[in-house]
Amino acid sequence: MNIRDEAVLREFNLYPLWVGKDLPPPLVRDTQGTSVAPSVLTQVGADPLTIELKTAPSRDTEKQKTEPVLFRKNSEDADWPALKQHVQDCTACKLRPGCTQTVFGVGDQKAEWLFVGEGPGADEDEQGEPFVGQAGKLLDNMLAAIKLKRGQNVYIANVVKCRPPNNRTPEADEIAQCLPYLQRQIALIKPKLIVALGKTAATALLGRDATLGSLRGTIHEYQGIPLIITYHPAYLLRSPAEKAKAWQDLCFAVATYSA
Repeated sequence: MNIRDEAVLREFNLYPLWVGKDLPPPLVRDTQGTSVAPSVLTQVGADPLTIELKTAPSRDTEKQKTEPVLFRKNSEDADWPALKQHVQDCTACKLRPGCTQTVFGVGDQKAEWLFVGEGPGADEDEQGEPFVGQAGKLLDNMLAAIKLKRGQNVYIANVVKCRPPNNRTPEADEIAQCLPYLQRQIALIKPKLIVALGKTAATALLGRDATLGSLRGTIHEYQGIPLIITYHPAYLLRSPAEKAKAWQDLCFAVATYSA
């Protein structure tokens, strides 16, 4: 193990890394509810990886506040520059007036790994890039722990592109307005695997409400793409004891990606 690997594991509260030889691997559930034991990593040193749109005009201001944004007919063919411009110009929900700028997403536009969070925080709102604060540093360490790196075969986005006031959870109407942008990003990227970071991202992609605990450890699907669910890095900063579970989820994601 090199110095960088050791530093990453220490930051992620996973050093020294060991697995009890008499302990069976954790059981996870497939989509049919059958318990299975995925192959998990027991050594970080191993190599686990082959590793012009416009907002549809509303009839009046009040309808614009209450009705979801409707894309034009050619929206399914939107390219990256057009989609990004549309996000920048969007004023369809109440979040836009209160934020500094939109936070579109960052990374490899042909990435096989897509990580989806909830929404921008104060640092992200200031810099215009997702996950750049303390939670972002932890996410970078989580990526490094499974031999990934921001921008290299990885794309990072959020469900909503504007910062909610005081970093509150986005409301249902705000998610409904912004979700089509994320859906188009996914369609353009065509990732091999999606990792949802936290309940908001998970339930938005699944289209149903559920507890995070009930969603972890199962291979879900979004439009035929495997979807793995784990904790949001901001939550892990508040609850460091859960980092071991997040590591288990990352190992499960690697096993799913490699299958």
